Amino acid sequence: MMSYTNEELYQQDKSNYLPTFKRFPLAFAKGKGSRLWDVEGKEYIDMLAGIAVCNVGHSHPKVVAAVQKQAAELMHISNFFVTLPQVELSKKLKEISGLDHVFITNSGAESVEGAMKVARKFAHKHGRGGEIISMAKSFHGRTLGTIATGQAKYQQGFEPIPTGFKQVEFNNLPALKEVISKDTAAIILEPVQGEGGINPVDKSYLKNVREICTEQGIALIFDEVQCGIGRTGKWFAKDHYGIQPDIMTLAKGLGGGFPVGAFVCSSKIGDAIDYGDHGTTFGGNPLACASALATLSVIEEENLLEEATKKGEWVRGEFENMKAKHGEIKDIRGLGLMIGVELTEPALPVVKLLLEKGIIANATADKVLRLVPSLNIPMEDLKKVVEEIEKCLSETMIEHE
Repeated sequence: MMSYTNEELYQQDKSNYLPTFKRFPLAFAKGKGSRLWDVEGKEYIDMLAGIAVCNVGHSHPKVVAAVQKQAAELMHISNFFVTLPQVELSKKLKEISGLDHVFITNSGAESVEGAMKVARKFAHKHGRGGEIISMAKSFHGRTLGTIATGQAKYQQGFEPIPTGFKQVEFNNLPALKEVISKDTAAIILEPVQGEGGINPVDKSYLKNVREICTEQGIALIFDEVQCGIGRTGKWFAKDHYGIQPDIMTLAKGLGGGFPVGAFVCSSKIGDAIDYGDHGTTFGGNPLACASALATLSVIEEENLLEEATKKGEWVRGEFENMKAKHGEIKDIRGLGLMIGVELTEPALPVVKLLLEKGIIANATADKVLRLVPSLNIPMEDLKKVVEEIEKCLSETMIEHE
C-alpha cells in the first residue's frame, strides 16, 4: 500500500477538493475508541469525536460487526419497500423519544428541512401561516433552508435567502412573544446550542415556550442533532427539562460514525402529512439503520448515559477549579459530555497547541473551547486532556501579555 505524509495528502486535498473547509494539515488513517492515528503514525486523544458524532468511540466492535453483517446481506432497496432494520430503528426511536412518528434521513440538515416541512403542512391545515422562528446564535445546517434559520455569517453570498423566517434572542421570552403571530408555524431551538458556544436553554424559558406553542397551535421543534443520543447524559437534552417538543431532529451521534439522521414527531403533527408530501432515496437504508441500532444498543449495554453524566461532572469540576486559579477562563457551560469552556481570548491558539500535544479539540463561537468526546472515553484520557489544557492556557496567555 502506498504511504503518504500528512503534508502530501493535505496538498493533494487542496488541489482537488472544493475549498469549503479550513483544514488542519493532518490526515487520519485509523481510529479506535477515543484515539486516532495520522498517516505518519502519531497518536491523538480525540476530544471532538467527529463533532459529537462518534458517541461510542471510533470503530466500536459491535457497530463494525453490525455494518459488516448488513453490508453482506442488503445495503439498499428503496422506500417503496420495508426492511427489518428500518422497522426496528423506527420502533426504538419512538420508544426512547416518547414521540409517535419517525422519518429517517441522511444528515442533520436534512432532518431539520423535513421537520420544517412537516411543521408548515400542519400549520397550513389549521389556518396558520408558514413562518419559522429561530434563535440567535443557532445552527441548524448548511442548506439554503437551514441557513435561513441561522447566523448571518453563514448567509453572506447566498442571497436571496428563503423568506418566511424570523430570529430572536435566545432565552428572551418578551422578544419571542413580540414576533409571534397567526403566521407563525413553528419555533425551532437547540436545547443546548452547539456552534453558538454550548449554551443551554433556560428551563423556565423553555416551559413558557412550550405553553405558548400549545395554546396557539404552533409546532415546537427541538434540534437535538448535536445534543441528542446520550451526549448530555440522557437520551436527549429535552429529558433534562421534562419538556416534550412536537418535533425533534437527530443525526450526528445516531449512527456511531455512519451518516444517518431522523426526525420524530407527535401524531398530532405527523397526521398532517399525506402520501407523497416528503421522501428520500437513501434515508432509512438497511446499512444506516443497522449502524444506528448497534450504536443505540452499545449506549444501553455499556451504561453510557451514566458514564457521560459522571465524566461530564468531573470535567466541569476540574475546569471550575482551574477557573478559580487562573484568569483565562470566563465561563464553563454544558451538560454531560457536551462542554464549552469560554476563554477571555480566542480559543483557536489553544486548539492548535493541543493538536501539537496530540489532543484534538475545537474552537467555536470564537472564544469557546468545545469538548465533545466519545461517551466511553477512559478517565485517564480525560485527566491527561485537562492537564494539557491547563498548560496550554498558561502558554497562550503568556504570549498575549
